[in-house]
Amino acid sequence: MIKFQIDNKSSDTQARAGLLTTPHGTINTPIFMPVGTAGTVKAIIPEELHDCGAQIILGNTYHLYLRPGMAVIKQFSGLHRFMHWSGPILTDSGGFQIFSLAKISKTTEQGFDFQSHIDGSRHLITPEDAVDIQTTLGADIIMCLDSCIPYPADEQQAKDALELTTRWAVRCKKQWDAITNQKNSLFGIVQGGMFKHLRQQSAEELIALDFPGYAVGGISVGEPKDLMMEIANHSLPLLPDEKPKYIMGVGTPEDLVELVSMGADMFDCVMPTRNARNGKLFTSFGAVNINNAKFKTDTNPLDPECACYTCRHYSRAYLHHLYRSRELLSYRLNTIHNLHYYLDLMRNMRAAILNDSFSQFKASFYAKRSD
Repeated sequence: MIKFQIDNKSSDTQARAGLLTTPHGTINTPIFMPVGTAGTVKAIIPEELHDCGAQIILGNTYHLYLRPGMAVIKQFSGLHRFMHWSGPILTDSGGFQIFSLAKISKTTEQGFDFQSHIDGSRHLITPEDAVDIQTTLGADIIMCLDSCIPYPADEQQAKDALELTTRWAVRCKKQWDAITNQKNSLFGIVQGGMFKHLRQQSAEELIALDFPGYAVGGISVGEPKDLMMEIANHSLPLLPDEKPKYIMGVGTPEDLVELVSMGADMFDCVMPTRNARNGKLFTSFGAVNINNAKFKTDTNPLDPECACYTCRHYSRAYLHHLYRSRELLSYRLNTIHNLHYYLDLMRNMRAAILNDSFSQFKASFYAKRSD
C-alpha cells in the first residue's frame, strides 16, 4: 500500500509538497500524471516519458478491459510489463468513459450495463469488477467505481449519484480488502455535483470508510471555470490532510497552479498530449499555436527557458513545418515538449513549496504570460 508524507507546507497558501511511496517507486508531489489511456501515452515511448520527468502515469480501465482485454494482460502479469513501464501506474475505474463513450449505458444498483463503443458487445461492470480489473492491470493506485453526472445537473440528480457512489465505494472497499492484501491502494472519489453541502456529505461518507487516498471527481465537466475552482476549493479542505488529494481530469497550467495553492497533490489530464497533436504548445510565456504563419521562418527554440529535447534541438520554424506537413514527428516532438513543460511546472511548484516561496512563484508564473 502507498505511504504519504508531507515534507513542507506553504505558510501563506494551502500548497504542500510530499512524498508518495508506491510498490513501483516514490513520487514527489505535487505531481501531474500523463494519461496513457490504452496502455500508451500517445506518440512517445516510456524512455521519453522518463526523460520528461514522468513519475507516474495513468491507464484506463474501460479501454483496457475492452481492448486488449484481461486475458492478454494476465499473460504479462499486469500492465507494467505489457507496456514496458517500470514506474507507478494509477488506473481510473472507467465510470466516466462508460458514461461518455459507451453507445448505450444503463446505471443500476448493480453497476454499469453498457454497450462497447468498439464492437457493440454488451458488458456489465460492477464495483467488484472494477477492483478486480484494476488489480489484474497491476496498478499501484486504483479508483472506486463512481456514478458520473452531466453538467448542469439538478440537486436531486447530484444527490442520487453521490449516494450511489457511496454505496459502490462500500462494495469496492470490501472487495479490495478481500482480494488485494493491500498490494495496491484504493482511492475514494468525492462527488456531489456543484452543490457544496452534497460535496461535504460525500466526503464525510468516504472518510468514514478510511481509504488510503481521496479524489475530487465530477469537476471540469463543462461548468464555468470559476465554479469549478469554487467547488474544488470547498472540497479539498474536507479531505484528510495526512492522505493524498487527487483532482481528476484537470487541467490547464493555470488550473494546476491554482489547485496546488488550494492543497491538491495529484492531477491528470489529456490536455498536454491532445493539444500537442493539435499544434497547441505550452510555454513559460503562454500557449502558442505552432500552425501560425508567423513561425514559418522563426529560428528560435519554441521556449528559450525550456530544457526539453524538442527545445534543445529544434526551431519553431521546423516544428511549424512538421505540423503543417502532418509529419508523424510533429506529434512526437510536440508531445515531448508539452509533457516536459507540465512536469517541469510541477517540479518548480514543489521547489517553491519546499522553500516556502510559493506565492512568489505564483506571481512570477502569471507575470511572464502573454496569453
